[in-house]
Amino acid sequence: MSTAPDLPQVISQRLDTFLSTQRRDARNWGDEASLLVEAGAAAVTGGKRLRARFCITGWRAVAAAAAPVESIPAPVLSSAAALEVFHAAALVHDDIIDNSDTRRGRPAAHRSLEARHVAAGWSGDPAAFGRSGAVLLGDLLVAWSDDLLEEGLAATTPDRAARTRSEYATMRREVTVGQFLDVAEESAWTTEPDRTHAARALRVAEMKSARYSILQPLLIGAALAGADEQQTSALAAFGTPVGLAFQLRDDVLGVFGDTEQTGKPSGDDLREGKRTVLVAYARESLDPGARRLMDELLGDPGLDDAQIAALQRTIIDSGALDRVEALISDWADQADRALRGVRLDNAAVGQLRDLARAATVRVM
Repeated sequence: MSTAPDLPQVISQRLDTFLSTQRRDARNWGDEASLLVEAGAAAVTGGKRLRARFCITGWRAVAAAAAPVESIPAPVLSSAAALEVFHAAALVHDDIIDNSDTRRGRPAAHRSLEARHVAAGWSGDPAAFGRSGAVLLGDLLVAWSDDLLEEGLAATTPDRAARTRSEYATMRREVTVGQFLDVAEESAWTTEPDRTHAARALRVAEMKSARYSILQPLLIGAALAGADEQQTSALAAFGTPVGLAFQLRDDVLGVFGDTEQTGKPSGDDLREGKRTVLVAYARESLDPGARRLMDELLGDPGLDDAQIAALQRTIIDSGALDRVEALISDWADQADRALRGVRLDNAAVGQLRDLARAATVRVM
């Protein structure tokens, strides 16, 4: 089966079925409950379904190596859909933390809820309502992801269900810690030697995104297929460098990306003061005066287009962009080698490599 467009459509259909049930239940609790559920449905809408596609294709790589695969079993499809709901929860909370106004070209969840407060003519602070509602929305989405996962695992063997739950729990713990490390780094960098900044940024990239976006979805799919130790190790050796390359590509897009492609303003990471590998590499190459100027500008939400362009030029001229692009290329090559000579389905391996390219070579 192709990973696109059929697979995203199948995943979205599974999500639609689940959301229909949530909407029906919410009608019994009043209009305000329906407002929250509709906000949850909006948060799940859109995106490339990358995590779910890695999960299903990882499952297929193992399952189809043992026997022909004609369809996606319910445990696999529900687990993959659960990953997309969990991802939506992470984005909702991430946008609150970053004070982002947009997501995927639409108002971020807290801004949308703020607007609903205003439109309804309710009392109190609309912004506070939006933030509070979005915190709870993220929690609801996490609960939904658990519901979907358990619904699927009820139809698989106890051993595979236990392995899948373990991998899913690992993902949830690691991305939460990674998100905190990201928040902490925006304050802690001032007390750390400059020579450590790149390594610290890579730690954040691995914990916050690389493992959660690519590695753990692959391992969840492998667990559902009953992967042996060699298959699991190979998929892990593939997933880790792809995940790191994926996050570094995201960092590049956060500085240089086209708004129409990313759904967020160009240079948004600079306004948010993200201490990424890209920024760390740039700072390493600057003289003290230029480094101080860069530090003064980073994290200023009022940066205008000219200041963003100046920071972008500084990053390019420092050689940081070239260094990051070289890392992305090296990790992509490392991932490609990881799947050679392992008992995995050839067609699924090809699909995994296609997914890796889609994740790491995105237009700006």
